[in-house]
Amino acid sequence: MKLASLKSGRDGRLMVVSRDLSRAADAVAVASTLQAALDNWDASAPRLTEIADALEAGRIAHVPFAPEKCASPLPRAYQWVDGSAYVNHVALVRKARGAEMPESFWTDPLMYQGGSDTFLGPRDPIALADEAWGIDLEAEVVVVLGDVPMGASRDEAAKAIRLIMLVNDVTLRNLTGPELGKGFGFLHSKPSSAFTPVAVTPDELGAAFDGAKINLPLLSFINGKPFGKPVAGNDMTFDFPALIAHAAKTRPLCAGTILGAGTVSNRAADGGPGQPIANGGLGYSCIAEQRTVETIRDGKPTTPFLKFGDRVRIEMNDAQGRSIFGAIEQDVVRYAR
Repeated sequence: MKLASLKSGRDGRLMVVSRDLSRAADAVAVASTLQAALDNWDASAPRLTEIADALEAGRIAHVPFAPEKCASPLPRAYQWVDGSAYVNHVALVRKARGAEMPESFWTDPLMYQGGSDTFLGPRDPIALADEAWGIDLEAEVVVVLGDVPMGASRDEAAKAIRLIMLVNDVTLRNLTGPELGKGFGFLHSKPSSAFTPVAVTPDELGAAFDGAKINLPLLSFINGKPFGKPVAGNDMTFDFPALIAHAAKTRPLCAGTILGAGTVSNRAADGGPGQPIANGGLGYSCIAEQRTVETIRDGKPTTPFLKFGDRVRIEMNDAQGRSIFGAIEQDVVRYAR
């Protein structure tokens, strides 16, 4: 089942989307918003599935699906927490800003709590005031949860996964170092994130999702050119059940919590840093990682961060090359109040 939110008010209007992303049916008779559906998932999920089945069979009224009219599936959420499951990425980015890499990062997940009140839609621009902030994309896989009890077991954590999406977790790299140097976490360096047009139930991924990891490439493009295609299930030090259990260690998580696994990052075949696609590698899911590899290889970075006028695309295809979530497509623009 694939779900989307048409732009309508603050929380959107819930729609069920066909598997081929071509058609959508109104779901307001079941729940007006995705959050409302998640709050009562055991009752709403079967009824939404009925709509999805009727849509596939052409037995229900529908409209063409228009990603440009969509908000984030959850236009705002009670909670957005993001981990760094790909410790290879963490090590490289910390090295770039001269920060040490504690050994504990390989055994204890790194996680932060981000702003969740102003998510961007999949076609909304990245509007920022200054290119000098170091605008970077971060392509990630995220899960949307049902209620998770405090101290959840791994099995309880895995069963709490309701939906899966992709995110562009935009980062302002030149603000990150000074901000983290204060010792109190991200704020200015993490503007609004954007999510894919649809969120999908785990069964939509078939064998590609084993309940813990997604074993498909995550595709990123900058100005139409392939930038990254790392496999989301590879080099994932902490899988989703581990991340969920970590987040719920000292508090319960409410239905609608969005939890990310961090920037997808793969090592090269020889165990070293990944290589650009142009060099035969799998590329990267953020510019900062490519700049770090360039520094290691050449002594200095050469790839610039994003500029006004640039366009970013993030997507994931199934084994037959069909888009699963639809694409995030965003232009980088100068913010005008």
